[in-house]
Amino acid sequence: QVQLVESGGGLVQAGGSLTLSCAASGRIFRINAMGWYRQAPGKQRDVVAISVVGSTNYADSVKGRFTISRDNAKNTVYLQMNNLKPEDTAVYYCNANVGVTPLNADDYWGQGTQVTVSS
Repeated sequence: QVQLVESGGGLVQAGGSLTLSCAASGRIFRINAMGWYRQAPGKQRDVVAISVVGSTNYADSVKGRFTISRDNAKNTVYLQMNNLKPEDTAVYYCNANVGVTPLNADDYWGQGTQVTVSS
């Protein structure tokens, strides 16, 4: 089994910054991708940023403001969020595609961390 534990959410004023962290633990053979999603009240869960080996992708709404990075030695992914806006308010979820054996891989989710941006 694989566990993802997130940290770093909170309340911040517009224009401020936050850094989210997500550490994967458990039976891990390899991590293929790690990323962040968010879900605002009454809306669907949307991708924010994804890190795959050699590539990163961002939602248009966060390009230039958010940066995703990974520490592969620690099985950890980070999301540095700058110039935060009220519309960034949401529960942020970590996602990882993890191979527990050489032959298969599954998606795992963190418990979510609240980010609230006040105007």
